[in-house]
Amino acid sequence: MDTEKIISELKFKAVRSSGAGGQNVNKVSSKVVLSFDLPNSKALSEEEIALLEDKLAPRLTNDKILILNCDEDRSQLKNKEIVVKRFLQLLRENLIIPKERKATKVPKSVIKKRIQNKRNLSEKKQSRRKPDF
Repeated sequence: MDTEKIISELKFKAVRSSGAGGQNVNKVSSKVVLSFDLPNSKALSEEEIALLEDKLAPRLTNDKILILNCDEDRSQLKNKEIVVKRFLQLLRENLIIPKERKATKVPKSVIKKRIQNKRNLSEKKQSRRKPDF
């Protein structure tokens, strides 16, 4: 994954933000909307694109475009930096391929211990019963 190439493929749009900022919010477009066209990316391999499409399916649009936005700060530049960091972190987390779990046998000692515990519990409950005459 080449971050420089990926960042060059990002599209940014600045829109008016809601929230803190007073009357300045009505004039300044400080909210940043990032969009990334996943299928047409040249920076990612075919396998990486397929993996990301699978893992990020709920976050993608019908055209397989990932959209992230940020309006945490009053500054458009800081919001752009935050959204790029968030985007790269999202890619890194979802490109990790988990190790396959190897099935293991239950050890004989564990089986023996479980059966012994069952036996002990059974004996304890039998000792609580009323005697038969």
